[in-house]
Amino acid sequence: MALAFDIHARDGDARTGVLRTARGAIRTPAFMPVGTAATVKAMRPESVRETGADIILGNTYHLMLRPGAERIARLGGLHRFMNWNGPILTDSGGFQVMSLASLRKLTEHGVRFSSHIDGSKHLLSPETSMEIQRLLGSDIVMAFDECPALPADKARIAESMRLSMRWAVRSRDAFGNRPGHALFGIQQGGLEPDLRAESAEALRGIGFDGYAIGGLAVGEGQAAMFGVLDYAPGQLPADKPRYLMGVGKPDDIVGAVQRGVDMFDCVLPSRSGRTGQAWTRRGPVNLRNARHRDDPRPLDADCTCPACRGYSRAYLHHVVRADEIIGSMLLTWHNLHYYQELMTGLRGAIAAGTLDAFVADFHALRAQGDIEPLTGGAHE
Repeated sequence: MALAFDIHARDGDARTGVLRTARGAIRTPAFMPVGTAATVKAMRPESVRETGADIILGNTYHLMLRPGAERIARLGGLHRFMNWNGPILTDSGGFQVMSLASLRKLTEHGVRFSSHIDGSKHLLSPETSMEIQRLLGSDIVMAFDECPALPADKARIAESMRLSMRWAVRSRDAFGNRPGHALFGIQQGGLEPDLRAESAEALRGIGFDGYAIGGLAVGEGQAAMFGVLDYAPGQLPADKPRYLMGVGKPDDIVGAVQRGVDMFDCVLPSRSGRTGQAWTRRGPVNLRNARHRDDPRPLDADCTCPACRGYSRAYLHHVVRADEIIGSMLLTWHNLHYYQELMTGLRGAIAAGTLDAFVADFHALRAQGDIEPLTGGAHE
């Protein structure tokens, strides 16, 4: 088998277990840091591993444009190229083509587009996406699909979903038999339960190693997303991993885990780290704010990441405001550490049957907000 998925415990619809790949085990629920262009920005691969990450994500669109999949293959594949020895999932490039490329033309065959980097012309189709991901050597490959932005009318969503299902068949055929590598199908259908059900039935008929829930976190809002997640995971095979693409904020992840999702990815913790925003158990903290400039306390006294162990809020405020590279490094490390700490807590709570209490505590602490600023004397 390309991978094995063992569910060790359930609590309501939530489940915890292990996804076993040829390059190592992935504890679920799992958060995948995003290494778009063969790097998790501002982090060494060893540091990403130290945060607790079992798997990272790379991007077909960006890597095919620069430095090129053929070059990466000649240099030993993506794992060796970026010095990451754990599992890698690559997305198919479809979302980026639709959101980043210019002068794109969508047909039954695929998408012709101009690079956002230099205007060069390219084609992405199910077949070319599978070939690029093969050259990269990723452990988990995503089927090529189209993801329309929301809101969109039902006819447009249905047309897009059915095209994606036809592309899913072609992706499966082009992927072929690759021992040690897995292929995930992607459910589409917007916010429409009947279209989601139709998509899930098509994917089950094709047969995949895992199943993603696509077409969410594209502008519909959390309530609408949770409305879909109330039923969409249950439309997919219960014995396979379920991956919610591009999600998200900590409370998005907690709510999705409660609804039966096993895998997540999002650029938010690393992107926020480069803009001075820290994610903490008390919610987001903006280190650019002047309230931190004389504060000798750590960002989070209970956090064991390097930013919280060795540096004050005043220092973090200074390096962020001065645009020093170390600010991005420390806050990205902190954010990824926090996300992995959250996943560890969720896994433990599911295993113990105490998920409801964990979620209640999670929301109660966030509702308190950040610690109060220091007042008086030099701290004003």
